[in-house]
Amino acid sequence: MTSIIERAAIAHAEAAGRVRLRPDSERTAPAMKQNDSDAQLCISMLGTTAMLFEAPGALDLHTQRRIWTLAREVESWPGVREAVPGVTNLMLTFATPPADPDSLGAALRDAWAAAVELQIEGKVVELPVEYGGEFGPHLHDVVAHTGLSVDEVVQLHCAPLYTVYALGSHPGYCYLGGMDPRIATPRRKVPVLGLPGGAVSIGGVQTGVSASTGPSGWNTIGHTSMSFFDPTRDNPATLAPGDMIRFRVERIVP
Repeated sequence: MTSIIERAAIAHAEAAGRVRLRPDSERTAPAMKQNDSDAQLCISMLGTTAMLFEAPGALDLHTQRRIWTLAREVESWPGVREAVPGVTNLMLTFATPPADPDSLGAALRDAWAAAVELQIEGKVVELPVEYGGEFGPHLHDVVAHTGLSVDEVVQLHCAPLYTVYALGSHPGYCYLGGMDPRIATPRRKVPVLGLPGGAVSIGGVQTGVSASTGPSGWNTIGHTSMSFFDPTRDNPATLAPGDMIRFRVERIVP
């Protein structure tokens, strides 16, 4: 039987040129469904030199650990330039367009089916946070949406030990898992253009900390002074997938 790596090699072999799809496909993507059991699993091309694998199932640590495993597996496949884990997804980039995206997609499905949860023993970082005030202008919007008090929102936000699922959005930014669903708040209809670095925010069922100044549609509830990215260091990003964050209340500003 042809191995997963061999199938990936065949899919990539000397593959310059236009991405080829099956004649019955009207999308710029390989076959999307194999059977009803993986109906939510999605594989799509991003242009001609990148592919996105989106895992089925809920946003949780079990799924994310399998994504980490998949990333380590496929990053060594022939033709793969980079394997970048996202939140329950994985992006592959290629030096040249893959000759057979369908075969590559099938190899990804096989690798996903075989993937077990990767246990990463990351470091734990405690972040002191000033909630509310000038640097937490949307705290009361979260209060209004959830019906909780300021103290309850802050307490629920600080309680979990958050796991860094992935880095993305901008250099050093950490997508965190583990937020209490009781403080989930929809993203803002009008984004903030100049959100400062260190902003602690909630967007939907997730929370995160901005690593640098920039736009954001999340609800900013506080601020921390920690630096998450320094291009002069050997490892510019302070945190990595598998690390953990605990927020600590420094003070609450009415």
